[in-house]
Amino acid sequence: MELIKLSVVVPVRDAEGYIGDALTSLTRNARRDFEFIVVDDGSADATGQIIEDFRDDLPGLAVLRNEAPVGLADARNLGVSLASGRYLTFMDGDDWLAPGYLESLVGAIERLGCDFVRVDHVQVEGRKRTIHRAPLATREVVVKPRDHILPAESKTMVDYPYAWAGIYRRDLGELLTFPGHLHTAEDRPWIWRLHREAGSFAVVSLAGLFYRRMVAGSLTQIGDARQLHFFDAFDLVFEGLEEEFTPKAVRMFLALLAHHLETGERFSPELRARFEERGAAALRRFPPDLLAEIRLDPERDQILQRLLEDR
Repeated sequence: MELIKLSVVVPVRDAEGYIGDALTSLTRNARRDFEFIVVDDGSADATGQIIEDFRDDLPGLAVLRNEAPVGLADARNLGVSLASGRYLTFMDGDDWLAPGYLESLVGAIERLGCDFVRVDHVQVEGRKRTIHRAPLATREVVVKPRDHILPAESKTMVDYPYAWAGIYRRDLGELLTFPGHLHTAEDRPWIWRLHREAGSFAVVSLAGLFYRRMVAGSLTQIGDARQLHFFDAFDLVFEGLEEEFTPKAVRMFLALLAHHLETGERFSPELRARFEERGAAALRRFPPDLLAEIRLDPERDQILQRLLEDR
């Protein structure tokens, strides 16, 4: 029996308009030693039937269904728990891959021999395509993940949390699982733990995943109570965090908090009040001298200052 080289975990929910494109792109990446684990997370539309239509066209397809949605993190975790490949990667059900991309991804991690490899990606908004590069300019060189968390003031690899923008040795085990109780920002504690605890990684110049932004129904477009999980996610980032990394994590938290407040029109008045209350409480837990040192841009600094003054 041929051993599985790569497991691809694809969580999806209510994506009938996109899942066909995603699975078609996987047929153009299929190999006998690749498996594709699709987790249908309680879809109420035609997603499940479209997946079934690919049974004969996509070798290595395994389909799991949750009767009720459990969220992206737990859907991914379910797929990871059933993966048997030497390597693991992710794709979301509304994205797609260039032909031959997965073979290039496997080639990169085998060539470099490290724990994980991170790649660039193509962001899609309507007809517009933009390449987004992983923050590390050094390419094709194996380095230590902990060495690329800082500096605090610059964009680094922990600011690039997309799980699907890379390939990982499956024997990293728990480092590849997500905090299952989170329904947003689950990738933030995930990327921080990966960079604090894994042994080696590299970045390569490969951009074969097409990431759809501004998809209607995605959580980034919805202002419900799940957005409060942002604070729970950063509680996990800060839990046991080494002092040297604290300024970086605080800066990231402040920037994302200000962004959420800038786009607060999607929240109901009651939810916005709860969000602001938790935000102000979080700010007060940080050392005042550290807060005073961190500067974003004048507009965002003002938003955060008002939050403290109003609460």
